[in-house]
Amino acid sequence: MSERIYARYWLETGDDPMRAAEVIAGEQSSGTFLKLATETPALKERSGARVESLQILETVGEPSLPGGMKSNTYTRCLLELSWPLENMGPCLPTLMATVAGNLFELAQVSGLRLLDLTLPPAFAKAYPGPAFGMAGTRRLSGVAKGPLIGTIIKPSVGLSVAETAQQVQLLVDGGIDFIKDDELQADGSYCPFDQRVEAVMRVVNDASQKMGRQVMVAFNITGNLDQMKRRHDWVLKHQGSCVMVCLNSVGLTGLSAFRQHSTLPIHAHRAGWGYLSRSPYVGWDFAAWQQIWRLAGVDHLHVNGLRNKFSEPDAVVIASARSVITPLFADAPMQAVPVFSSAQTGLQAHDTYAALGNADLICTAGGGIFGHPDGVSCGVTALRQAWEAAEAGVDLVSYAKDRPALQRALTFW
Repeated sequence: MSERIYARYWLETGDDPMRAAEVIAGEQSSGTFLKLATETPALKERSGARVESLQILETVGEPSLPGGMKSNTYTRCLLELSWPLENMGPCLPTLMATVAGNLFELAQVSGLRLLDLTLPPAFAKAYPGPAFGMAGTRRLSGVAKGPLIGTIIKPSVGLSVAETAQQVQLLVDGGIDFIKDDELQADGSYCPFDQRVEAVMRVVNDASQKMGRQVMVAFNITGNLDQMKRRHDWVLKHQGSCVMVCLNSVGLTGLSAFRQHSTLPIHAHRAGWGYLSRSPYVGWDFAAWQQIWRLAGVDHLHVNGLRNKFSEPDAVVIASARSVITPLFADAPMQAVPVFSSAQTGLQAHDTYAALGNADLICTAGGGIFGHPDGVSCGVTALRQAWEAAEAGVDLVSYAKDRPALQRALTFW
């Protein structure tokens, strides 16, 4: 039996649900809007997408999306489709065009969301997955257990090279584990990439001699492929240990090609995720989207954070984090590192740890560290102590009694 690709959707349609499902299956495989003589029963059996299941959920009186066919009622369903691997081979760009291509704009569709994917092992043989993951990240950063306590250079843009290096100096002196560029910071004239890397790594490398470990810095190398390769090599030349890429900006092929070049962990930012996901009636669930990027080779993936400044509820954040560490294949788990960010402080540590069940993650806090009234070093210490309390199962107030930095942090977090 041939290997198949399975995709699960939430579907809303004003048409008969099974007829709509068949239209989607045909459009995304061997069919078209007219019955063609060349689509023989044998060809359709071999290459057509199949409707594996269709579960009716409810009917509503108005369509969720504008345009499309008019109806008095619209049916909401859970739909599973499958495709033979032979249609495309283990090719991620074609996979994306198949499971998330011309489905969304079909007239029969008044709502469609890709919920999850199940891919055959052939993809594990064709794509490398993360080169480092959590184990490699721990090895390079020297953080053997607990979360990597991290932050983002703030303000996101506007600091000079010297001012950026000064911030990094405060952070490494304070015991930070991980620092990243903001996704808005790249290679502007006020803070050029090459000079920034030189200045930051001078601070980091000097501090590593005293600390016995090197702080991991994720430099934003987002650009065209040649730029990303050159920037990666510049970071490597200066003994850097991580690079950051904005996935939706560089695209799947760009990331895949860069992964073949990279010898450093790839910290993946999902900037733009909201336009793919925010409406419950169209787009992607993170569980499906992140699989493709893990296969392509990212090591760290942003998942937002509990009680964040954006629109995602906590349950979605935790589901996203769990999906990142769920094995893709029995023989090739390709687990990545969930990165919690967005308005994070020590107040989310207990709930995050309890919901995820482990501390194999990166926790980044910008204002939660830089805003400490006693300085950056105390901000780093307080966030670390909050996570220590979470792992020990001790409430923050009790844990803070003989820890001044944490006690003070509780007044401003």
